[in-house]
Amino acid sequence: MSRKVLGLITFAIFVTTFMTAVEGTIVSTAMPTIVSDLDGLEIMNWVVSIFLLMTAITTPLYGKLSDRYGRKPIFLFGIFVFVIGSSLCGLAQNMIQLIIYRVIQGIGSGAIQPVAITILADLYPIEKRAKIIGLNSSFWGLASVIAPLLGGFIVQHLSWHWVFYINLPLGILAFILITVFFKEKWQKRAGKLDLQGTSYLMTFLLAFMLFLQGLNEKISLILLLILVVISISSLFLFIKAEKKATDPILPLSMLSHREFSAQNAITLLINGVVMGLEFYIPTWMQGIKGLSASIAGFAVTPSAIMWVVGSFIAGNLMVKIGTKRLISISLLILLLADASLIFIPAKAPFEVFCLISFFHGSTFGSIITAAQVRSQVIVGKENVGVATSFNTLMRYVGQTMMVSVYGIIFNSVIFMGLKQHSQLNMGMMNKVVNSARVNEISQNFIPTLRSILHSSLQAVYLTSFVVIIMAILINQLYREQAK
Repeated sequence: MSRKVLGLITFAIFVTTFMTAVEGTIVSTAMPTIVSDLDGLEIMNWVVSIFLLMTAITTPLYGKLSDRYGRKPIFLFGIFVFVIGSSLCGLAQNMIQLIIYRVIQGIGSGAIQPVAITILADLYPIEKRAKIIGLNSSFWGLASVIAPLLGGFIVQHLSWHWVFYINLPLGILAFILITVFFKEKWQKRAGKLDLQGTSYLMTFLLAFMLFLQGLNEKISLILLLILVVISISSLFLFIKAEKKATDPILPLSMLSHREFSAQNAITLLINGVVMGLEFYIPTWMQGIKGLSASIAGFAVTPSAIMWVVGSFIAGNLMVKIGTKRLISISLLILLLADASLIFIPAKAPFEVFCLISFFHGSTFGSIITAAQVRSQVIVGKENVGVATSFNTLMRYVGQTMMVSVYGIIFNSVIFMGLKQHSQLNMGMMNKVVNSARVNEISQNFIPTLRSILHSSLQAVYLTSFVVIIMAILINQLYREQAK
């Protein structure tokens, strides 16, 4: 394969990564306009969550299919479904239709993301793979910066429908490039697809992810218990089915491999830490420092930029010092960076937060990229698709799980703080965290409200601190094998 053709294929993959990454966040920016046009305020959260949910639960299936039938057909299928779903979303006439069409989008996204990384693993040798996968991951960071600005521009100058229509030219371009230039020789595996194991696994993921989301929503305890029962029973049936399957969707031998399990557990935990930084630093900037929403978001921009640098560093150091040692060093740096968020003054200069974000991003890039590449190497070429999709799934589970945990802790500390001051209420706190509305509150109450908010943010980062320590301990539980 010539360098030109390799470059075009890689470019097409980067385009699809950016396309799906933007779609996960740009809709949130346009949501107020969408709701005002279509109504359905009470169900608007499902427009975002159903997309992420469908992406997560279909990811393992596509990983297995790509190992059985080849990367190209599964990847093209994902792009096609995603573009169709995007077109339908733009045509939605009410919120119910939009949610249904977002399901279609998510089904396509579930194929694009893990298979894209698997193709890169097939195309690039180990010494270059971490760098190129890290560059691919940087488009997620780029999307997190661009999406709010792009969404605002589209809503203001076009219409919310174009939030979805912009995917059409990107998807069509990637589809054509992959169709024309990606020549894949693939021998189909014999045997039947593990449909029983697949159904049990998807049932487990659906119930478990809904349970995690339900922890932060006002749903009944009975429904949560039902989701727990479904999760446990479907997981039990899945394990039982996989032991009998001739070609299991997720070989249990992979999970019994200590190093593989450790790498994916670290992926799960550290992606949770990522959410703590990206969700709550902007809240700190607006709620405590009083910065505008547009400026507040830039406090985490260094993290997105340094993610790429960390990935490039990982590519070099994995070969020189080994994955385990690289992850250990990176986790220690991340621990110090997170500890600084616990102890720095509430109104520390903006530049300090940018510096902290700088170290977070560089370690996120090195840890997550190294763990992903190492997972691919451990399992061998025949299971790269499954390993990649499982690692991608751990990212989603980690993000969903820790968003719920952070939300519970954050809200609990705020509730306890407000309870100690009878003159304060949650309505005031909602105004404090929005710098545009803080002037609606009496100036006498603002310092106390900000103090309570600071305590809740410290609790979030103390939780992250514990999670990072857990990752450090897990990284010591295996012996790195030469590959």
